[in-house]
Amino acid sequence: MTLLSASSLAVIFGADTLFSDITFTVMEGDRWGIIGRNGSGKTTLMDIVTGKRAPDRGSMARISGIRVAVMDQYRDLGGEKTVWDAAALGFKELFALERDLAVQADALGTAGDALTQAQLDKYSHDLERFEREGGYAAAARVDAVLAGLGFDPEVSRTRDVASLSGGERGRLALAGQLAAPADLLILDEPTNHLDIATARWLEEYLKSIDEAVLLISHDRAFLDAVVDHVLHLEAKSASVYECGYSEFIEQRAERRSAAMRAFRKQDSKIAAEEDFIRRNIAGGNSSQAKGRRKRLERVPRLTPPPGEEGAMSVSFTAGDRGGDQVLAAEKLEVAVEGRTLLRPWSGILRRGDRVGLVGPNGAGKSTLLKTLLGERPAEGGAVRIMPATRVAYYRQDLGDVDPQKSLYDLIADRRAMWTRGQIQGHLGRFDFSGDSVLRRAGSLSGGERARVALALMMLADANLLVFDEPTNHLDVESIEALEDAISGYDGSVLLVSHDRALLQQLATRIWAFEDGMLYDYPGRFDEWEADSGSRRTARLAAEAETKRRAAARHSAPPPKDASADEAKRRRARERRVGVAEAVGQPHWCRSDRPLTARDQSHEGRVIAGGRNVGPELDGGLIGHPEGVEGGRLDPLVAAIEDVGAVGGPGRGREGSEEERSGGGEQRAERVHGECAESARDPAERTPSVTNAASAVTNAAFECAWLASASPHGTPKASQNKAQGLDRGTRDGSGSPW
Repeated sequence: MTLLSASSLAVIFGADTLFSDITFTVMEGDRWGIIGRNGSGKTTLMDIVTGKRAPDRGSMARISGIRVAVMDQYRDLGGEKTVWDAAALGFKELFALERDLAVQADALGTAGDALTQAQLDKYSHDLERFEREGGYAAAARVDAVLAGLGFDPEVSRTRDVASLSGGERGRLALAGQLAAPADLLILDEPTNHLDIATARWLEEYLKSIDEAVLLISHDRAFLDAVVDHVLHLEAKSASVYECGYSEFIEQRAERRSAAMRAFRKQDSKIAAEEDFIRRNIAGGNSSQAKGRRKRLERVPRLTPPPGEEGAMSVSFTAGDRGGDQVLAAEKLEVAVEGRTLLRPWSGILRRGDRVGLVGPNGAGKSTLLKTLLGERPAEGGAVRIMPATRVAYYRQDLGDVDPQKSLYDLIADRRAMWTRGQIQGHLGRFDFSGDSVLRRAGSLSGGERARVALALMMLADANLLVFDEPTNHLDVESIEALEDAISGYDGSVLLVSHDRALLQQLATRIWAFEDGMLYDYPGRFDEWEADSGSRRTARLAAEAETKRRAAARHSAPPPKDASADEAKRRRARERRVGVAEAVGQPHWCRSDRPLTARDQSHEGRVIAGGRNVGPELDGGLIGHPEGVEGGRLDPLVAAIEDVGAVGGPGRGREGSEEERSGGGEQRAERVHGECAESARDPAERTPSVTNAASAVTNAAFECAWLASASPHGTPKASQNKAQGLDRGTRDGSGSPW
C-alpha cells in the first residue's frame, strides 16, 4: 500500500534553487535512507513530507489518516515532567481515553435504573477505539523501548526530564518517537547520542517493526543494516536506488562511471563537430558547416556527473617522528564527583598505533581523554606524555572553535605569516569560499563548525591526533574524506567514536570500557566485537545458571538431620518388634543396627529347603528361633503358606536384583507397620486376614533376607541347629514351617 508519493518536488530560495525534480514513492514497510551532504536539503525535504511546508513546485500526496512520528535534531519533549511521560507522549490521548473509560465504567455501575442507551453506546464506542489503537499494549511498549535505549522503566516514572544530560535527552526523544503509534517514522540522525550497543538494538528494532521508515543518517554501518531504499540528494536533485546502502555505493559508482563515459563521448563528438565547422564555415563546404552548426545547437548537452566536489579535502602531517612510546599510564584511576569511572589501569600508546576507545554512554571515555591529556587531575596513578609528543585534540563540544571570531581570524591566529590568499585557500579545502570566510563561527551550523575544527587540526603538525566523536556533525562524504586522511597519517591516533564503519577501517587496537575496567584488545574492531559478544553471551548464561541454582536451593527441601534419621530408624525397629510382640513370637528382623547398603547388596538366602537359615548380624539373631508350630503367627503364616518361600510355594530362591539393591528397608518398614496395625487386634487374626497378610509377606521376607545379607557370610549350619530350626508343616500341605 502506498503511504506517500512525491512528484517533481522543488524548493527555491530567491534566486537559488535548493533542489528540484525529486520524485519517489514510499510503500508500507519500506525503510528509506535519505543521504546527502550538509546543506543539500534533507531536513527541508522531511518538512515537506510531514506537511510543515509546501514545495515551491511539484506535489506531495499522502494516504488519508496517515500517522507520522517525527524526531528532529532539536529533540522536542513536549514539556513533560517525567521521563516516562515524555516517552509516552505519543499515547497521551489514548491514556486520557483510558481514564475517561474508567469514569464511564463507574457511572454505568452506579446508574441503576437511570442508565441510558446513549451511555452504553458511548462506552462501547470508546472501548472499541481504545482496543483498536493498542491501548492495552501501550504501557508495555513504552517500557520496552525505554529499556532498549538504556532507561530503567520503573525509575523513569519518577525521574525528572530536567535531570537528563544532552545525550540522554536525545535518547528520550528517540524513545518517544519509537513508542508512539505511527504508520511512518521519520528519524533525523538518531544515532548521534547512542553508544554502539544501543545503536545495534535500534537496528534490530527498526528491522522488526511494520512501520515505514525515512531515515536521515551519516552512520554507514547503521544505514547498511537497516535501509532497503536510498534517496541520494546531490547536484540539486535526487536519485532513487532500490537497494541497501552497500549496493547503493556500488551502483552510484557505476552510474557515475557510465555518465562520465557518455559525457566524454559527447564532448569528444562536439569538439570534432566544432572543429569541422570552424575549418569549413568560410570555404567550399560552407553550407554543410552551417547545417552542422544548426544541428549542434539543438543537441542537449550532458553535464559532468557530480563527483566529490564540495567535500572537504583534509590531510594530516606528523611534524616530528617522536619516540617509540607516545603516552603511558601507570595505575591510572579516574573518578567524577565520587563516582569511580576507571579502576587502576596501566597502558601504553606507541608510535603508529591507531587505538579505538569504546564503551557505553557514561562510561567515561571523554573524561579519560581529558585525564590523559592533562586537562583534569587523575584520582590516582600517573600519566606521562613523552617530551617529543605534540597533540592535536578534536573536542566533542567543538570548544576550540571560538564562536566570536570569523573563520579568517581563526586561521590567521595560527598562521600569522600567511597571506590572505593562503588563508582563503586553506578554508576553501573545507568548502568555505568567497565572503563565507568572514562569517562568525557562532553563526555556523554544526557540520560547518566541525569542518572548521578539522581545518584547525591540520595546522598543528601533531604526531598524536586525539578525536572525540568527530563524525557527529559530518555528512557521509566528509566522513569518508576524514577516514582517508587518518588512514594516510603516519603518526599515532586515539579515537573515540560510535561510527562502527570508521572504527573498522582505522583502529588497529581497541581499548574497551567494561564495568569500570579498561581492557586492551590487540586486534581490529570486528574481532573485538565478536569476542565481546561471545563473552557477553557466556556471562549471561552464567548469570542465568546462577539464578537457576539459587532458585533450586530456595525450593529444595532442607538437608536431613542425622539425629532425625537415627530416630526414624529406631522407630522402624520398634515397629518390627511390635509385629512379633503382637503375635506373641520372638522378634523378626531383630538387630542392633540399621541395615547398610552392603547388607542389602549381599547375596544371602532367606529360606532354603523350607528351613529358616537366618544368620547372625552384629550380635542380633535374625530369624525365628523357636519354629512356628501352633499357629501363633496366623496373619503372617497364612500368607507364607501361599507363597512358600520368596520365590513361590515350596521353592525358595535367591533374592531378586531389586531386592538385593536398595529400597528393601523402606518397604519392610512400611509394611511391617501395616502388619503390626492389623496384628494388634486378635479379632482380626482370622482366615480372612489373608489379604492383609499377603500385603506384608514380601516385605517381611525381604526384611528377613536383607538382614540375612550379613557381611559375615552364609550362616553356619551348627548355629541353625542350635536354634532348633527343623522342617515342619502347619497343616500337611507341604508348605515349610
